[in-house]
Amino acid sequence: MSIGKITKVSGPLVVASGMRDANMFDVVRVSEKRLIGEIIEIHGDRASIQVYEETSGLGTGEPVESTGLPLSVELGPGLIGSIFDGIQRPLEEIRKIAGNNLTRGIEVPSLSREKVWHFTPSVKAGDRIEGGDVLGTVAETEVVLHKIMAAPGVAGTVKSINEGDYRITDTVCVIEGADGAGFPVSLLQRWPVRRGRPYRKKLSPDKPLITGQRVVDALFPIAKGGVAAIPGPFGSGKTVTQHQLAKWAEADIVVYIGCGERGNEMTDVLNEFPELIDPHTGKSLMERTVLIANTSDMPVAAREASIYTGITIAEYFRDMGYSVALMADSTSRWAEALREMSGRLEEMPGEEGYPAYLGSRLAQFYERAGYVVSLGSDRREGALSVIGAVSPPGGDISEPVSQATLRIVKVFWGLDANLAYKRHFPAINWLTSYSLYADSLGQWFNKNAAPDWTELRGRMLSLLSDEAALDEIVKLVGMDALSPPDRLKMEAARSIREDFLHQLAFHEVDTYTSLNKQYLMMKSVLSYYDSASEALERGADIEKLVNIPSREAIGRFKYVSEDKIEEEYARIQNMLSGDISEALASKEEF
Repeated sequence: MSIGKITKVSGPLVVASGMRDANMFDVVRVSEKRLIGEIIEIHGDRASIQVYEETSGLGTGEPVESTGLPLSVELGPGLIGSIFDGIQRPLEEIRKIAGNNLTRGIEVPSLSREKVWHFTPSVKAGDRIEGGDVLGTVAETEVVLHKIMAAPGVAGTVKSINEGDYRITDTVCVIEGADGAGFPVSLLQRWPVRRGRPYRKKLSPDKPLITGQRVVDALFPIAKGGVAAIPGPFGSGKTVTQHQLAKWAEADIVVYIGCGERGNEMTDVLNEFPELIDPHTGKSLMERTVLIANTSDMPVAAREASIYTGITIAEYFRDMGYSVALMADSTSRWAEALREMSGRLEEMPGEEGYPAYLGSRLAQFYERAGYVVSLGSDRREGALSVIGAVSPPGGDISEPVSQATLRIVKVFWGLDANLAYKRHFPAINWLTSYSLYADSLGQWFNKNAAPDWTELRGRMLSLLSDEAALDEIVKLVGMDALSPPDRLKMEAARSIREDFLHQLAFHEVDTYTSLNKQYLMMKSVLSYYDSASEALERGADIEKLVNIPSREAIGRFKYVSEDKIEEEYARIQNMLSGDISEALASKEEF
């Protein structure tokens, strides 16, 4: 243990001398107030420390004590439903002790030492085990079965294991190593946040993460174990989009990191999630959610740690064989914390003042996502999908954080301020967004959703692309200058935009759409276009085809509940057939 003295205080950066025995990334306690910090640079016996708490009032000569341990998180029962700050301090427990304001230097265990959990063994005395093997289970919530795993690197024979009620620090199992020494195992593990948890093998992501958001699932899907970015200007709906993905994504566990965003947005999550019913389980969403809250009014240095805290917790549940979705809102605020610390360290700045290592740090974070075979003899498969919001100043995605992110992620959901101003939400621009998973996931959609899913997707994107080109002509010379087939294309594209892509997050039915309903909605819009195109070739009037009554039914299909969609689809097809026949008959009369 190394004890030094403060020689310089510069905002969240503290420099201490006499730290020759300390190591990089050791956790330290700063001053008599015992503020938590982490060593980020060492020169001789001088250590630069980023402090995760407010440093006002600190002076030179005050003591700095190294713990000799890296910044780590506690992993065990009690994580689900909890709200932590950026360094995994439980905010609810702190509120009970110190009130609504965070007290500096307060020390509270991340997971409760008093709560009792019922442990059910999965192995018995005499069994051989290796790192990653499941030793037993704890029913953490009604939804999540928490698997107690042997830590990576542990191997041996189970000497004793007993079912019963335990606190997380109690020994539930003893493993005898090759040297005959007994190794006690409790319900609690610790893991350094800056080191990714190991796995046996990384697999190719070939299954989609179904989100219930039509523009995502139908046009720009993300794979389980994939990475996506949502860049967009202020007010374009990044946070609401991430909330929607957190609520409805087909993931067993959701880890939501509020990193540097406004506190009221985090409050919305805290108020909404306990009341929302998960469509997959019928239980409260909080029963499968972990929240990391490090909002804009909390210490800036802790933003940098919050991203790693969240992804380490997510990896832990991935190792149990679960599908985990991690939302980071937003990585731009995390990058700003990096920039502030880099400036105070007097490092050579890169583009726009960001450190030169911005791209590599972002890559290290996103690379921890993936679809993997976990450690352990049963070869569990787990997935960790990462969706990061990016908040470029003025919506300019040519800035460094956006560009560095785009080089890494495979799905880009580009939010558009113009769409947001028109009240088209989600404001994901279909012309600039893309998904590099679309081709590899197409086979899954064709097999599990509908045989012609990818064909319909391709046709919709083609119509939207044609509309953008025709729109330039319309702006110059007006709609009347278009030929009837082009006018029909414009109407079909408008139907795709307004009737399919536009989705109300706060409507009880429209907020989530199953794959089957999405497919029938796509079929409805495109069957209108196909039927009208055929009628146009047979001489029907374009005005009649544009204004047929069944278009209203197609537009309202999104508000039909899931149990009535087949019936409604059949009704729309009958209406459409009748309307087209009527349009053709009126042409013959004329």
